[in-house]
Amino acid sequence: MKIAAVLKLLLIVAVVTYAAVMAAMYVLQRRLIYVADPTRTQPADVGLTGVIERVLETPDGEKIITWYGKAQPGQPTILYFHGNGGALEIRRDRIRKYLDRGRGMLMMAYRGYSGSTGTPTEPANVADALLAYDTLIGDGIAAGDIIIYGESLGAAVGIQVAAARPVRALVLDSPFTSLLEHAKLSYPWLPVRLLLKDWYMSRDHIKRVTVPVFVLHGELDEVTPATMGRALFAEANAPKEIVVLPGAGHNDQYLFGSFEAINAWIDRVWRGEIAAPEVK
Repeated sequence: MKIAAVLKLLLIVAVVTYAAVMAAMYVLQRRLIYVADPTRTQPADVGLTGVIERVLETPDGEKIITWYGKAQPGQPTILYFHGNGGALEIRRDRIRKYLDRGRGMLMMAYRGYSGSTGTPTEPANVADALLAYDTLIGDGIAAGDIIIYGESLGAAVGIQVAAARPVRALVLDSPFTSLLEHAKLSYPWLPVRLLLKDWYMSRDHIKRVTVPVFVLHGELDEVTPATMGRALFAEANAPKEIVVLPGAGHNDQYLFGSFEAINAWIDRVWRGEIAAPEVK
């Protein structure tokens, strides 16, 4: 009887603990997904010349921080959506490299990041990303001069924008097939389908993208497996290309030639060497 009682008690403790963990994951999940640095920094303070801060006002009253550098004549503008961690300032070298090549760039900070107000969610991030796109169009930049660049989580945002708005091309840096599938890999012991609020179903959305797609992934990516990049690439419509960098992880691709690979592909798109439907 004593053994049975102990086993019963252990079972109760296990069930209660599991339920508590599920409740905590449900309540705190967005803090785990969106690792925001709220620090607001001016581009000039991190050595970026020719880049200004632009504040976008959303229909629901939030203020979205963006950094913007204009394209040189005859060059595209990159609409950049960053990953789930950090702030705009840690991506300053990336902005500088593209601006040095004459590209323009508008990099948007999600709600709660880099001084943007509000709380990040999938619907909010996508809505704000569409607002950033519409802002460029309002500036007189043609849809055919806009290239979307999505980094990690930002790839999921960028795919949805490219599926909803005309653009020249789409760059996906370390993308996942869906946040649901990613969560299943990370927490196989949890019923993530029941718990997860933001699914980011890139595997489905990318089927609606009809412009050239470039996928870049690190073979040793410890955050988002390269198998996800390959699987998403398989779902994409042609024309499409993929580069998987041997030895590269999630955050060190720049050491393995990621910028050179992406910039060279943009050059080919811009010269018309990669065919795509006409974008007006």
